[in-house]
Amino acid sequence: MGFQVHVDLSWLILAFLITWTLAVGYFPQHVRGLAPAVYWWMGAAGALGLFASIVFHEFSHSIVARHYGIPMKGITLFIFGGVAEMTREPPNPKSEFLMAIAGPIASVVVGIGFLALAKLAVMLGGGLPIVAVLAYLGWINFLLAIFNMVPAFPLDGGRVLRSILWGARKNLHWATRISSAVGNGFGWLLAALGVFSFFTGNIIGGIWWFVLGIFIRHASQMAFQQMLLREMLQGEPVRQFMRTDPVTVPASATVRDLVEHYIYRSHHKLYPVVDDGALVGCVTLKQVKDVPRSDWEIRRVGDLVQRCDAQNTVTPETDAIRAFSLMNKTGASRLLVTENGRLRGIVSLKDLLKFLALKMELEGEEGATVRRQDLFVGTR
Repeated sequence: MGFQVHVDLSWLILAFLITWTLAVGYFPQHVRGLAPAVYWWMGAAGALGLFASIVFHEFSHSIVARHYGIPMKGITLFIFGGVAEMTREPPNPKSEFLMAIAGPIASVVVGIGFLALAKLAVMLGGGLPIVAVLAYLGWINFLLAIFNMVPAFPLDGGRVLRSILWGARKNLHWATRISSAVGNGFGWLLAALGVFSFFTGNIIGGIWWFVLGIFIRHASQMAFQQMLLREMLQGEPVRQFMRTDPVTVPASATVRDLVEHYIYRSHHKLYPVVDDGALVGCVTLKQVKDVPRSDWEIRRVGDLVQRCDAQNTVTPETDAIRAFSLMNKTGASRLLVTENGRLRGIVSLKDLLKFLALKMELEGEEGATVRRQDLFVGTR
């Protein structure tokens, strides 16, 4: 259906831990007398079932989001579960509520389905390992739904809370601030629970609760900061921030000239490359580092040039939030601003952040102080 599912490397750690926990802890306690190899197969099956359940949970969010015209980058599985990545905020409280509630409802439906399959397996005389795995997947989906409905942004329950607050006061900024504060408090509560569990003998569980609490706290702060960025940059064209007199490098210059006369003097990591006044592309510090020093005198900048494409260029009319997102995606701190194949300027992350600081300053001294602190924590 056009959704990309990505698996972060950190999720492999979680997959192993779940398999190990089920194989040596959960299933041996609930189903006794089986061979160790059977427990490991049951653990692997439980982990795969949980994998599929999380994908279905996030897929449900994505389907509703698409219905309301919210572009989705895809679904990513990582060490704390999964996330459906939105490229912008929902258009109204109703769409946010329905999109958020879709995940927990899907988990409940999946949980009922697995428990029904477990009962059917018993009726058909299925083996005890099969029944145990199906029953585990049924109950774990119920727990997944319950946990996600905790009103801690950006969990699903936190988004439901934000949609209610948003609808009540018609103020997305205020609703996000309140729900993020609740999420921050919930994160601290989980972290405290983790510390308590650790010192009362539940070492592994305590570590997991603590790490999960810190993650939720960080995620709630980042969600609010990202909304601030969208709110302040949305609708602002790149031409307002770009520098129209960028330092350019001729394609005929040697790598040594580039290093000594441009990089060491201007301190940038990306430079536009021109040849007879025409834009050829760009060269980056990373490309220079890949050239042996012994070749600096003979290699030309034209040999290293990286062609202009959608990953390193924007137009003067590009929305600033899109430029910021592109920088975040590629890790670049500068982008070429081109129009009809010609270089019009350079836009940098530093220039965007300066604009944000000035805009917050003009909104009021007290509010700006708090929001500036929030914002730059998220963009360091």
